[in-house]
Amino acid sequence: MVLDSFNLDNHVAIVTGASRGIGKAVAIGFAEAGADVVIGARNEDDLKEVSEQIQNVGREVVTVSGSLAKREGLEALVDAAVARFGRVTTVVNNIGGSMPSGFMDTTEEAFTDALRWNVTTAFNLTQLAVPYLAESGNGSVINIASAAGRFPSRGFSAYGTAKAAMIQLTIHSSLDLAPRIRVNAIAPGAIKTSALEIVLTNEEIHDAMVAGTPMNRLGEVDDVTAAAIYLASPAASYVTGQVLGVDGGIRSSNFDMGIPDV
Repeated sequence: MVLDSFNLDNHVAIVTGASRGIGKAVAIGFAEAGADVVIGARNEDDLKEVSEQIQNVGREVVTVSGSLAKREGLEALVDAAVARFGRVTTVVNNIGGSMPSGFMDTTEEAFTDALRWNVTTAFNLTQLAVPYLAESGNGSVINIASAAGRFPSRGFSAYGTAKAAMIQLTIHSSLDLAPRIRVNAIAPGAIKTSALEIVLTNEEIHDAMVAGTPMNRLGEVDDVTAAAIYLASPAASYVTGQVLGVDGGIRSSNFDMGIPDV
C-alpha cells in the first residue's frame, strides 16, 4: 500500500535544535513513524523531556547536549549515532535563526552570525554525516530553511540572506551527493512556536498575520513534521534538490514590522 512508503522503520535520524519547536516536533514525529533518533540542543533538561516522549512511542533515542555552533559539537551527534546504532540515514538541519532588524541597524557581527548559525552548521553536519548516509542506501538530508529565504521582506537582510544561502546549499549539494543521498529543504512560513510566542500574545498582531496568510491561519509544528516525514521516507525516493514551502501560501512576510525608509 502507498501508505507503507511513508514508514521510517530502520531509519536513524539526527535532528538538531530538537529541544523545542519544530525540531522537537520533527524528532517525535520521526519516532512515531518508526525511526530511532539522535537529538541535540543546548538545554539538557528540555532534551530529556523530548527523549521521554520518544521512548513512550517505543523508539530508541540518544541525547547530546551542548553547543552546536561549531563543527565539534555537530561531530558529537554523528559519533553518538554511529556508536549507538551503527548508521545514520537522515539528517535534519534545524538549528538557526536571527532577529529581524532594519538594514542600517544590522551589524556586521549579526550578519556573519546569521550565516554561520544557519548555513555553516548545516554544511558541517551534512559533510560529517555523508559517509554514513551514503552507506545507508536511503540517505536523506532535510534543511529547515524559511519563507524569508524565498520571498523578500523588510527586516530580513541577515536572516533572509542566510536562509536563501541554505536553500542554495540544498540545491548544489543535492547534485554533489546524488544519487546516493537526497538533499531537500522545507521553507516554513509563520509557525506557532515559542520563537513567535511574544508576538502572538498580541491579539492584533496575531489577527494581522492570519489575515496576511492565504490559508487564513498560522502554521502548526505538525505541518512541518508531516513534510519532513515525507522527505525522509521512501515516498520521496525520487525527490531531491527541492524546496517544499510549508507557508500557507504567503509570498512575503505576513506581518509588517513597521521598519521605516532609510
